[in-house]
Amino acid sequence: MSVGLVIVSHSRKIAEGVVELAAQMAPDVVLVAAGGADGDGGARIGTSFDRVQAGIEEASGGGDGVVVLTDLGSAVMTAEMVLEFLEPDARSAVRLAQAALVEGAVAAAVQAQGGSSLDEVLRAAEGAVVSIRPEELEPFVSHAAAAPGSEAAGSRGAASSGDGPRAGGSWTLPNEMGLHARPAAALAAGLADLDAEITVNGVDGKSVMLLMSLGLGQGRTVTVEASGPDAQAAVDFVGQAVESGFGEPS
Repeated sequence: MSVGLVIVSHSRKIAEGVVELAAQMAPDVVLVAAGGADGDGGARIGTSFDRVQAGIEEASGGGDGVVVLTDLGSAVMTAEMVLEFLEPDARSAVRLAQAALVEGAVAAAVQAQGGSSLDEVLRAAEGAVVSIRPEELEPFVSHAAAAPGSEAAGSRGAASSGDGPRAGGSWTLPNEMGLHARPAAALAAGLADLDAEITVNGVDGKSVMLLMSLGLGQGRTVTVEASGPDAQAAVDFVGQAVESGFGEPS
C-alpha cells in the first residue's frame, strides 16, 4: 500500500497529463485526475466538487492517506470545501499540498512509490520547486539550477564534511536521452534509503526534481560525491545505473 495522489486542475487534459507523467515514475501509486467541470456537451474549464470528492475516495484505496495537489486558487477552494465535508477519520488522512502542480506531483509520486509516510510525501511535494538561473542556461536544452533561496547552485543537499566514510566517482551518460525524468526518478528512489549524504553534480541526489533540473544530456559527465556509512554503496549504485544507460538505447 502507498499514499495516493489526487490532481485537481481547471483543465481535464492538464490533470490527466500530470497523472500520466507521474505514473511513469511511480507505477504502483494510485494517481487520480480530477480536472475540469461538468457542462453542456461534456467537460469544461473549471473545478468540480463531485470530481474532487470522488478522486479522494478512489485515491484512499491505498490505505496510507491522500495528498491533493491543485493548480489555481479556485481549485484550492474546491478542494478545501470537499475536505470540510469529510468525516473526521477520513479528513485526518488527507493533506492539501501547497505545491507546484507538475513538479509537486512528480516528487510526491516518487516519494510515495518508495513507501514513504503521508507527511513525507507532502513534504516532497512542497519542496519540489527549483529555480533556474538564466545566466547559467546553456545552448539547446541543458541548464543548471538551484533550490529557491539558495545562493549556491549546488549547496542544497551537498555531502557534509563531517566524519564518516567518503566516496566518489564520475561517469559519462551513454543513453540517448540522458538524465531525463525516468532515470532521475530511478536514481532518487534507489538512493532514498541509503545512510549517506549524496550529491550528483552538486545537487541532492535524493531529489528527483533537482536531478531533472541538471538537464544532463548524452555525453555529459555525472559526478557523485557521498559521505556516510553507505557512501560507497551510493556511488556504486549510481555508477552501475549510468553505465547501463538506465536500460535505454545509446
